[in-house]
Amino acid sequence: MSDLILNVTFGVVEPARRVPTGNRKHKNFLRRRHLERKRALGQKERLAAPQPGGSRPKKRGRKRKLKAAGGERKEHEGKDPPGSSGGREPSARSITQETGTKGTQGAKKAAKGPVRASGLPPAPSKFVAIDCEMVGTGPRGQISALARCSIVSYEGDVLYDCYVRPTEPIVDYRSRWSGICKKHMLNAVPFCKAQQEILKILSGKVVVGHAVYNDFRALKYFHPKALTRDTSKIPLLNQKVGLPENTAVSLKRFAKELLHKDIQVGKSGHCSVEDARTTMELYKIVEAEWEQHLMLNSEQE
Repeated sequence: MSDLILNVTFGVVEPARRVPTGNRKHKNFLRRRHLERKRALGQKERLAAPQPGGSRPKKRGRKRKLKAAGGERKEHEGKDPPGSSGGREPSARSITQETGTKGTQGAKKAAKGPVRASGLPPAPSKFVAIDCEMVGTGPRGQISALARCSIVSYEGDVLYDCYVRPTEPIVDYRSRWSGICKKHMLNAVPFCKAQQEILKILSGKVVVGHAVYNDFRALKYFHPKALTRDTSKIPLLNQKVGLPENTAVSLKRFAKELLHKDIQVGKSGHCSVEDARTTMELYKIVEAEWEQHLMLNSEQE
């Protein structure tokens, strides 16, 4: 029987080593980078190569910028800001219209008080004429007190005409000039009530009167100087009748020489409505020149 020899080696068999996964990822990364560099190099070579027709190669960066700009234009399409021309230059007509609109708005804002706009006189609706008749109160009737007040519009329509009862007893009716008699005081309006009604009409108006400061004193009221037109102190009227500027001229004489009519005649006294209308007619004669003179003076001040 033959001998069987077994060669048995005892020892620990080492398992096969596994390639770490990190090495595979690293190799893939290197492969991708190599391909990217190769692709980039090929693009540079193509761009550097001369193109037919001598045209210059286009830059990708500029193309991207144009695409971005186009996207923004589409996004804002139809949403142009106010006053823009949608990317177009405004025409001369649009500029004129815009300037005209702004000018009109500026003129409206600049207009204050009775002035409608720069370079324009007050509107006729802002004008009223006033005339008052007085009676005597106090010692020997030397204190003038309001007994009648009349206010007319620019066209001469009566806005207010009322007899007024003074707060003090009447000593002298002065009927020869005022036309006031005792019977007129029976239904006369108390002074305080009449004062409120009159001042409400005068508020914000251009008040025309002859020696109008006497009327304001009787009303115990002060009207703004800029809104007062006193025909006894307008040099243009004096010039038209051939008198010096500082000469005091009566309303009766102005009416006779400039309007060719007689007022304040007879023994029945003056009519305050007639006097107020006459004052407004006189003012209209010199209105354009006088208003221009006042505006020039205000601009210089």
